[in-house]
Amino acid sequence: MLMENRYARFKRRCWRLQFMVLMLVASVATAADSQPNILLILADDVGSDAIGCYGGQSYPTPHVDALAREGMQFSHAFSQPVCHPTRVCLMTGRYPLRFGAAGKKWGDFPKAAEGISIGDRMRQGGYATAVAGKWQLCMMKDDLDHPSRVGFDQWCLFGWHEGGRYNDPLIYQNGKLRGDTAGKYGPDLYVDFLIDFMKQSTQQEQPFFAYYSMALCHDVTDDLRDQHVAYYRDGRWMTFGEMMASMDDMLGRLMKALQDLGVRDDTLVIFTTDNGTPRASYLKVSGDGKMLRPTIASIRDGEVVPGGKGKLDDTGTRVPLIASWPGRIAAGSRSDALVEMTDLLPTLAEVGGVETQDVTRDGISFAPILFGQQRSVEREWIYLDHRGKRGVRSRNWKLYANGRFYDLRSDAGEKQPLKLGGLSQQGADQHAMLNRVLDELAGR
Repeated sequence: MLMENRYARFKRRCWRLQFMVLMLVASVATAADSQPNILLILADDVGSDAIGCYGGQSYPTPHVDALAREGMQFSHAFSQPVCHPTRVCLMTGRYPLRFGAAGKKWGDFPKAAEGISIGDRMRQGGYATAVAGKWQLCMMKDDLDHPSRVGFDQWCLFGWHEGGRYNDPLIYQNGKLRGDTAGKYGPDLYVDFLIDFMKQSTQQEQPFFAYYSMALCHDVTDDLRDQHVAYYRDGRWMTFGEMMASMDDMLGRLMKALQDLGVRDDTLVIFTTDNGTPRASYLKVSGDGKMLRPTIASIRDGEVVPGGKGKLDDTGTRVPLIASWPGRIAAGSRSDALVEMTDLLPTLAEVGGVETQDVTRDGISFAPILFGQQRSVEREWIYLDHRGKRGVRSRNWKLYANGRFYDLRSDAGEKQPLKLGGLSQQGADQHAMLNRVLDELAGR
């Protein structure tokens, strides 16, 4: 009898153990099933003025506009004024000043951020990770495995200032220089790579984080330094309008691939850009070998908008931001919430169920907004910094470190600074808050 009771208790313990194991397996499977794929697209040198759904009239953007109709369009999204600091913000969720001099070194990435970047976090959370296009966070020839150290399983990136990014591109793929790019078009290769990656991940039933850091629509600059890179056609490089058309086509190719793979409904797609439209773009070379750079202007809502890249006003920092996830984000929805590049890391981590609390970030997740809810902490301000010029803005007010203060509701172009002696109570409160932020950031 005693032996029978012991055996019965043993069987009950075994059943309980089996049940616990089954529940654990089920919970892990449920967590994995709940993780959406994420496709993050960052276009280069494209301000809101250039995008159709933001009022742009100069360049047709049918695929971007379709993405906005399918999801949520943000009206108050901001970047840094130029590409490198924006990429540090996106990759780390922190402002470059947090890393001291290392955060401001052009074409480099802070060593302190290795292990805590967006790629690291997504990979640690169970995602397959890949990046393609523009890196600009190291000289790739000197650091072939750098993308791996910041969280990417696979990469296909053009060599910044080592060769072309468009025609006959110089591309490093997974630590090796590609030898098959002659006569080919870089953006096609970056997209081909990402489509293959998404297909592979889908077949392996692993959620993917695909980061398309576009070369488009940045001009060729001095990509080869000692000689000019390959032309587009007719002895010239692409015009800004041609690059815009290509940018939209690349987005269209990726969206079609998601449909063809049968994972569109399981994928969050985010499209944004790294700064405003440039004021000029290299087009061709003169007879004496000098690169010629015609100016660029867009028509938005019937008004001419000169390119503002590098400026801290809206022409340089206000960017498009669109998020689409069928069945989860309401189609045709809009948000006027204040968001910026540091917010992307915590947002994508929250959507993907990835932990980020071990590091202090400047970013605030806007994931709840995507699903029709409110953030637990609303963003009150964003910080802007370029070449010694510093500023901080709220939704409607802006203060520069040199004391200039603007009411953006009545002076969006920042033409006339306010006189501090005549401020309304609201203006005085906003000035005090923004000034406090500037002081705190100056001391880090």
